[in-house]
Amino acid sequence: MAYKIAIDPGHGGRDPGAVYEGRQEKDDVLELALAVGQILEDSGADVVYTRVDDVYNTPFEKATMGNNSGADLFVSFHRNATPTPGSANGAEVLVYSDEGLPAQVARNVLAELSEAGFANRGVIERKNLVVLRRTQMPAVLLEVGFIDNPEDNQTFDSEFEQIAQGIADGILESVGITSAPSQGMENPDEEMPVPDGSEPEVLYRVQVGAYRERNYAYDMLNQLLADGFPAFILYDDNLYRVQVGAFANLENAIRMERSLREYGYNTYITT
Repeated sequence: MAYKIAIDPGHGGRDPGAVYEGRQEKDDVLELALAVGQILEDSGADVVYTRVDDVYNTPFEKATMGNNSGADLFVSFHRNATPTPGSANGAEVLVYSDEGLPAQVARNVLAELSEAGFANRGVIERKNLVVLRRTQMPAVLLEVGFIDNPEDNQTFDSEFEQIAQGIADGILESVGITSAPSQGMENPDEEMPVPDGSEPEVLYRVQVGAYRERNYAYDMLNQLLADGFPAFILYDDNLYRVQVGAFANLENAIRMERSLREYGYNTYITT
């Protein structure tokens, strides 16, 4: 099956979220979440939404929707605000714990949002947020600029397409979705096709183990997934190779390897 991502546009219905000069957070994040979701779907991801129109569900209901969908990653979209309008600016990403896949997604998305023009406010741990605490899969909450800051609103509006593409690219880079085979593939000997006349793109992957016994490989796969890493299995030369991510940028692969080693995994980078 395809990698499944739950997209959660924050607030909705009777809950407008932050409001500034008639502008409502619930509207901004719905438009952005749908745009990002479309890019992810076009890239081969299986996308589910907690809402696609102006309806209200509690944060617990949103987390439950994500859990019931069987998603591999939960991404909640929001915009920030302060008691004093205009006193803060920039983008930040909230995570339950700054490690594993959420940490990787957060940093990759923030790098993209910085390119779009937002100040990078960093990754922040928030253990009291329901959509981060009650979700059973890795989860992140994006704060895409301050809705009460006119400059951030100008960036949000004028660079909307770049912002949507950047968020999608940050997620895709983190999970290696463009080249990673589906988990539990029925034919592990099947190779990914390369279009006629083109050279395959060099992608860096972090290998955690190689096994002749399928069961051992899937034990390692499940352990990695439980720790929040985008792991998969490649069958090659009579070995089940357990790998994580597929990165066009070597630096991103190095960061992933560092995170894996912090969890105690033995790793090396391959292509």
